[in-house]
Amino acid sequence: MTEKIDIKSLTMEELEQELVKLGEKKFRAKQVYQWLHEKLAEDFDQMTSLPLGLRSSLGEHCFLTSLKPVQVQVSGIDGTRKYLFGLADGHVIESVWMQYRHGNSVCISTQVGCRMGCRFCASTLDGLVRNLTVSEMLDQVYRIQALTGQRVSHVVLMGSGEPLDNYDHVVKFLHLLTGSGGLNISQRNITLSTCGIVPGMRRLAQEKLQITLALSLHASRDQVRRELMPVARRFGLSEVLDACREYFAVTGRRVTFEYSLVAGVNDSPGEARALAGLLAGLHGHVNLIPVNPVREREFVQSSPAAVRAFQKILEEQGIPATVRREMGRDIQGACGQLRRSYLEQGMGENGMS
Repeated sequence: MTEKIDIKSLTMEELEQELVKLGEKKFRAKQVYQWLHEKLAEDFDQMTSLPLGLRSSLGEHCFLTSLKPVQVQVSGIDGTRKYLFGLADGHVIESVWMQYRHGNSVCISTQVGCRMGCRFCASTLDGLVRNLTVSEMLDQVYRIQALTGQRVSHVVLMGSGEPLDNYDHVVKFLHLLTGSGGLNISQRNITLSTCGIVPGMRRLAQEKLQITLALSLHASRDQVRRELMPVARRFGLSEVLDACREYFAVTGRRVTFEYSLVAGVNDSPGEARALAGLLAGLHGHVNLIPVNPVREREFVQSSPAAVRAFQKILEEQGIPATVRREMGRDIQGACGQLRRSYLEQGMGENGMS
């Protein structure tokens, strides 16, 4: 039996080709595409403007990814919603919906688990299970928009997984999310966060997308960074920052440097001054993040006074810096925590036990 086609992962051109193979006219592709990416249909039967025969044919030859929430947590502090979605193969992934003055933002996962091993992140504790497909990434955005009834204007690839470790699927996802005929989210409203996969960063620059690249930096010295992030053993600070310079030179887009502040590890005034020297002339912006405590790790969040002092030193040295507003603190807001607690409760990876 021929394997069914993942229809939501197809571009318009690919969809036209598949429909022609099914004996349909090309113009039908635009209708189907609209149902998939604008009307956010959950199954083929919902595509009521299509002939019944075409809907039946699509169901026979294609499958339509439609994520189902297994668990939803709503913050009593700021209304942030954290979704645990079940995948067709029984695995689960996390996505987060956040409300800001500038619009509604969704943070998506790009992998089931992660193999990067960053020591302050729960996503990586059980390693990488698999990459997400284009449709599984898209549908995190689509389902949340449908479930909340509110338009998503910003998307961050900052959930579980390393986006550049799933490069081809992620780039195709970006084109489908920001292209015409779908949600048409501005590329400038997309942020991709990487722990510093240098070949992927350089390759991404050449895509000439207008998205924001966010680098998980977290240290101003290679020794400290290697302790926090195993990937730093492969790519040192000088190499990573050269890739950031290239990204800015090619795209004109300012890089964001994510810096998780860990008490007694990387939050001293000396570290702040060293960071300012490291980033001088890089056309970047520092996003300071008081680390979200993870039960399996020993890290402690920096005090508010230490965070303010760190920020002040950076700004005095001419480095723009903001402190990230903590969202969903009361609902296991850090990457991977909800999925991990769900699995620990004996729910398995299918939510059926």
